[in-house]
Amino acid sequence: MPPKRVTRQPVRPGAVRYPVLAVVFVCAACGLVYELELVALASYLTGDSVTQASVVLSVMVFAMGVGSLLAKRLRCRAAVGFGLVEAGLALIGGCSALVLYAAFAWLGESRYVLVAFSLAIGVLIGAEIPLLMSLIQRAESTRAPGAGDEDDAAGTVADLFAADYVGALVGGLAFPFLLLPWLGQLTGALVTGAVNAVAGGGLVLWLFRRDLTARSRALLIGANLTVLTVLATATVLVDDFERAARRAVYGDSVRVAVQTEMQEVVVTGAPGGPPDLFFDGRLRVGGQDEYRYHEALVHPAMNGPHARVLIVGGGDGLAAREVLRHPGVRSVTVVELDPGVVRLARTDPQLATLNEHALRDPRVRVVYADAFHWLRGAGERAEAGPAARERYDVMISDLPDPGMTSSTKLYSEEFYGLAARILADGGRLVVHAGSASARPRTYWTVDSTLRAAGFAVRPYGASGREAGFVAGPDRDDRAGDEGAGGEGAGPADWGFLLAARGPHPPALGLAAGTPPLRSLTAEALATGARTVERTRGGDLPPSTLVHPRYGG
Repeated sequence: MPPKRVTRQPVRPGAVRYPVLAVVFVCAACGLVYELELVALASYLTGDSVTQASVVLSVMVFAMGVGSLLAKRLRCRAAVGFGLVEAGLALIGGCSALVLYAAFAWLGESRYVLVAFSLAIGVLIGAEIPLLMSLIQRAESTRAPGAGDEDDAAGTVADLFAADYVGALVGGLAFPFLLLPWLGQLTGALVTGAVNAVAGGGLVLWLFRRDLTARSRALLIGANLTVLTVLATATVLVDDFERAARRAVYGDSVRVAVQTEMQEVVVTGAPGGPPDLFFDGRLRVGGQDEYRYHEALVHPAMNGPHARVLIVGGGDGLAAREVLRHPGVRSVTVVELDPGVVRLARTDPQLATLNEHALRDPRVRVVYADAFHWLRGAGERAEAGPAARERYDVMISDLPDPGMTSSTKLYSEEFYGLAARILADGGRLVVHAGSASARPRTYWTVDSTLRAAGFAVRPYGASGREAGFVAGPDRDDRAGDEGAGGEGAGPADWGFLLAARGPHPPALGLAAGTPPLRSLTAEALATGARTVERTRGGDLPPSTLVHPRYGG
């Protein structure tokens, strides 16, 4: 009778669970960082955070199910399979932000790359737990069988998922509070990939080394060394890559590039010429013709009492510059979310010259706050305190287009309701509402939202065309989809809404003491109002916090 064959176990029974749980914790944290990196970078590149988050999450969850099914084919070689899955995940996840940004910078399109990375990362993450389950079961298979087998298997599953969920929590918190502010999006993803490779490869090569053939061991070592080499090389070269990609996006005239706590701020322009200001890749200020926008935004609202003025947004100081040209102004409050923008507007020589050092004027007070929450507090103070001290004659909403998800709440009925509380009797509110010609549904939704909040509204517009510039979702988009140096294909106008509380809209005109302007005249205002009216359609429902209606 031949001797009974004994299968050699990869590790001592019972000694595998806690190291595996530790690796599950690390890999889950890395996986969520990859996911958040894709969402954050895609939102930065395309501007619609809700759409991008929905695409990434739905595609990735679907792909995780596919990965779990595909992992069944690797269960017979679970150790080498898990090692290769983690090496692939580290490489793809670590390089995802780099490749996504490169596609945007040089190809002008990143949506398909986003979907491809979401699929690939989701498939690999989905394969992790089934392979680890196989490894644990094989490692502990030599204990005596008994009635506790089913309970122990259930306990193993519970332990794995608990480690997975806690790791995801840590990764989700580490991304915004550690990786993003300390390392940035590109380097943060590369470092995360290196951690992923070390954790996954180390587990297999140390704990399950007896389960590997010499060929499998050499394959895993080579794969992990290759991945770590690629990630390390990319980390060393990431600054050069960023500079090259920035030139591809903004052209060769980048003067300042700053990553604030909120966004990337880039100033471009030839020495001695007017600067252009970009926020997260979008042209916010075209220095060559910004006066057209700011004159049309500010001066019609100053037709009436204007001693106390509130500017929501406007951290570049350009709206404040126009306000301060009126001699009757006693105080200006600027509510800006990003301190880095104000700091740059005060200290950059070209920007400070463009805004005529408005933010250093003693009449100007800058408040760093979310406009919605600040307005709520200001409204409570206005209703409780002396009206003369707590209310404003003019409120200027100098914000990005409402079609951008991050701006939607600042164009809601609730926001305008808060604005009504801080306006003095006879006070006016002016809102930048995007292009009436290119996005009429968005523009007239702002109009209906203001009316729902109790305002009477006077629509008007202004031309934004000057030397190749065209207005776009964030005031200007000189190049549409072709980058900063291309020929604009976007809308060539700005739409505004002048509003006042009560049944009668404010008069559309210029105050008698208005200083000389470069582009805006009473005739131009009348023409802009007629042009905008031609885009009016049917009645549209207002936009609220729980039912945003912008994007059309």
